[in-house]
Amino acid sequence: MKEAMFRNRAEAGRHLAEKLGHLKNERPIVLALPRGGVPVGLEIALALDAPLDLMLVRKVGAPHQPELAIGAVVDGHHQERFINRDLVERLGLPASYIEEASQRELQEIERRRELYARGRSPIDVRGRTAIVVDDGIATGATVRVALRALREAGATRVVLAVPVAPASTADDLRSECDEAVFIATPEVFGAVGFYYDNFEQVSDAEVIEMLERAPEQRG
Repeated sequence: MKEAMFRNRAEAGRHLAEKLGHLKNERPIVLALPRGGVPVGLEIALALDAPLDLMLVRKVGAPHQPELAIGAVVDGHHQERFINRDLVERLGLPASYIEEASQRELQEIERRRELYARGRSPIDVRGRTAIVVDDGIATGATVRVALRALREAGATRVVLAVPVAPASTADDLRSECDEAVFIATPEVFGAVGFYYDNFEQVSDAEVIEMLERAPEQRG
């Protein structure tokens, strides 16, 4: 078995921060996908003296096929909704189902934001540079929705920063943002956890603690 690339998520975040230093003067916002993206994002936020917030994305599943995404909803200062109209028409889904399913996922997003952010409102990205961070990418479906949502929300510059992703996925995602930063893009990927010595699950309590340690929350 090959040697892991990173000791843990914090080390991966520090490596990414070195590649993002040119953005410091742009007063960026770091948006981490919970939970694994938060320790990566915290290191970037500390290095860039930038606020850290969450990027909460929920898939809207088809009836009786929850893994089949007919769309997604995204948390933010203005919540965004994306629906695959071609798939909806093919499945013959009524507008009422789409609305009810979307509302369920938005409620789950609100529940998670309340759990993690303790009542803090999402940071407004309008007119700002937004850096989307995760601990690794496999298919890129969730990240793609997040990047598009930031465009819709008015971010002037959208940057993706991820330690590792398959080469083909990385190439696809570059067209979805202004800049994409990766440490590694292997042709043969496996799984995200293969690239870490320590890839233990991040707890809810750790997410809360890290959000409080980020620059803006420290006051």
